[in-house]
Amino acid sequence: MHNTARRPKIAVSADGRGIVSQAGAVLLTEAVRVTGLGSGLSAGLGRWRAGRAVHDPGKVVTDLAVAVALGGDCLADIGLLRAEPELFGPVASDPVVSRLVTRLAGDAPRALKAIRCARAAARQRAWELAGDAAPGAGGALVTVDIDATVVTSSSEKDQATPTWKKTFGFHPLTVFADHGSGGLGEPLAMMLRPGNAGSNTAADHIQATRLALAQLPADLRRRALIRADSGGGTHGFLNWLTKPGRRLAYSVGFTITDDIADAIAKIPARAWTPAYDAEGLARPGAWVAEVTGMLNLGGWPKGMRLIVRKERPHPGAQLRFTDLDGHRLTCFATSTRTGQLADLELRHRRRARCEDRIRCAKDTGLRNLPLHGYDQNQIWCEIVALACELLAWTQMLAFTGTARRYEPKRLRLRILSVAGRLVRGSRRMRLRLAARWPWAREITAAIGRLQALG
Repeated sequence: MHNTARRPKIAVSADGRGIVSQAGAVLLTEAVRVTGLGSGLSAGLGRWRAGRAVHDPGKVVTDLAVAVALGGDCLADIGLLRAEPELFGPVASDPVVSRLVTRLAGDAPRALKAIRCARAAARQRAWELAGDAAPGAGGALVTVDIDATVVTSSSEKDQATPTWKKTFGFHPLTVFADHGSGGLGEPLAMMLRPGNAGSNTAADHIQATRLALAQLPADLRRRALIRADSGGGTHGFLNWLTKPGRRLAYSVGFTITDDIADAIAKIPARAWTPAYDAEGLARPGAWVAEVTGMLNLGGWPKGMRLIVRKERPHPGAQLRFTDLDGHRLTCFATSTRTGQLADLELRHRRRARCEDRIRCAKDTGLRNLPLHGYDQNQIWCEIVALACELLAWTQMLAFTGTARRYEPKRLRLRILSVAGRLVRGSRRMRLRLAARWPWAREITAAIGRLQALG
């Protein structure tokens, strides 16, 4: 009988030539090229180039973003690119990178503005190239999700404080553009805040939304649907969203007050309609109803609607004080005037995708802020945003099918980490991937699509 448990004994030597790891990162560098991100960063960050400096600041920031997209979590991980000059060109040394980040942090407002302008221009180009696959295509609303998260710190860093989760670190506010069921999403803003920043601070939500809207193409800024949890259900934020001349659509969580609870108790049984599950089908044990006309909403924006969902709790779930008659209750406010209640409630519930986007961002450099200074870590957040965008644009422009929905860990494992061999001949350089790699043909097809874009 053949023993399948045996493995061959392998002799290892470090003398291979022409072999490159992380060969799939060619997709990221092609995305940088076709979107114009590299040239935009070089133009915007030129003022921070030191005299007689060899390395362009825009190229350094781009290399950092690529390194983070490949799984790096600190500045020194740019060495992953430095080891492959045939793929990534000349890459700055660790001291050069550190000094550049320090210079950018020393002039943080202008440096952040320059990086964000380059990101916005690249995003517009990426969405133009994506056509019908881009957010807002065909006159649809661009769904913009806002949510905060906690980033813990294991050491004393500038403005790291105790958080509401009884941890220590930061409480950034993030904003993502949702790509719908056909893709993932991309960050529009990552606003760093101290750990003790509030969850429902209207001023922070307004600032984060301003940053996010500035990232959208100009013709889409009035076609955004702002989604948030109950932290966004404040007078200040909703009044700002509906200010004349702005009038943004919104769908935000709403705290169930005593008045709302009393109104829910008075809803007749016939007014409850079945809620939908994630597939848009009627879900047993869940219902929705509207309570707008049963409440005094003076002081809230004109036209605001309140919609309530009740459902039987899952086995083992604990009810809250606001829950009634053994049902779990949630409430949200929306400015949308038409559509079935179940459709509006399902649209709002899909805001939970933002939590998935935050998890992906934490897998792409946001889990730990590696620097000491607050402005330095805000620069790092911009690099994380760039890395997440490169992954999102690569999937949107280069892939079809399930690969468009790969989260970063799976994308790295199957696509970006593939090894290859560089072959030179006829004045050309050719990258040959392993023929037995299960996704080799998918990678070559994706690179071909990107190169065909220009």
